[in-house]
Amino acid sequence: MGAKQMNGDRRPTLEAVAALAGVGRGTVSRVINGSPKVSEKARDAVHRAIQELGYVPNRAARALVTRRTDTVALVVSESELRVFDEPYFAGTIRGIGSALSETGLQLILAMAQSEQEHERLEHYLTGQHVDGVLLISLHGADPLPGRLEEMGVPTVIGGRPIGLDPYSYVDVDNRAGARQAVKYLLGKGRRRIATIAGPQDMGVGVDRLAGYRDALLATGIPEMVAYGDFSEESGMIAMRALLERNPDVDAVFTASDPMALGAIRVLREAGRSIPGDVAVIGFDDSPAAAHSSPTLTSVHQPTEAMGRQMAHLLVARINGEQLEQPVVILDTHLVERDSA
Repeated sequence: MGAKQMNGDRRPTLEAVAALAGVGRGTVSRVINGSPKVSEKARDAVHRAIQELGYVPNRAARALVTRRTDTVALVVSESELRVFDEPYFAGTIRGIGSALSETGLQLILAMAQSEQEHERLEHYLTGQHVDGVLLISLHGADPLPGRLEEMGVPTVIGGRPIGLDPYSYVDVDNRAGARQAVKYLLGKGRRRIATIAGPQDMGVGVDRLAGYRDALLATGIPEMVAYGDFSEESGMIAMRALLERNPDVDAVFTASDPMALGAIRVLREAGRSIPGDVAVIGFDDSPAAAHSSPTLTSVHQPTEAMGRQMAHLLVARINGEQLEQPVVILDTHLVERDSA
């Protein structure tokens, strides 16, 4: 009785899952580890068998054999306020989370801004606590990605970094998106077009400013540039500076939706109608864009798709797969609303 009871209480094994699913043990292992090199049919069969048997991978035993922790870190080089306030981060993290949920990998979030925080984090990340690292919002030639790769920690970056040549990153076509926005304003007859650019120590800031300049290049229209840090407050400060220097401005392209919303507040305070006196275009196509007053014309960037792509690339690297396309650039498009 005791032996039978013990036998009945034994945890289902990987072999039992394979037998029920009608696949090999290796296929079950690949499905559990999130490898894309499994057919949809086999993946569905394995998931059904796992559910039916109530199979739970023995992570402690696996870690001893594979030296895997089944944990991935997402490192954001920004303050907590920025991360939980701005739409880009929410969308990207949602995408990463949804992709990792299919693999059984756990996600930990780390924020580090100062040099000391970076050093502590580097020590943790290279100490065999995680299987891989995702990095977003890098500023300047941050040494962390290079050090992680040197220590054998697979790494994928969100956004083209400045001053680095990383093996793998995911971005959107920021330059083309900005160019399309400014060309749209030109098509509406606007001729005094300003921009509120993002930080120039980030690829996204550099590329969106370059797109603005591309669109104006052949027109002979003078540039009017102010700089922000993607936040609403910085958009307000930059818009005040632009109005002071260029009171006849008739359009503004901003490198983020929060900066566009800040610009709109200042323009209203100055008695300008939108879009009558000044047209405004943002970049994000965030939920706030559809609910602002007036609703905000904005360049759509697929942040969730970015997050999913980052996670897929990282999982493939963790599993030792050769990446056919280690750099992924996603398309943007303009969403027309009332502000322009």
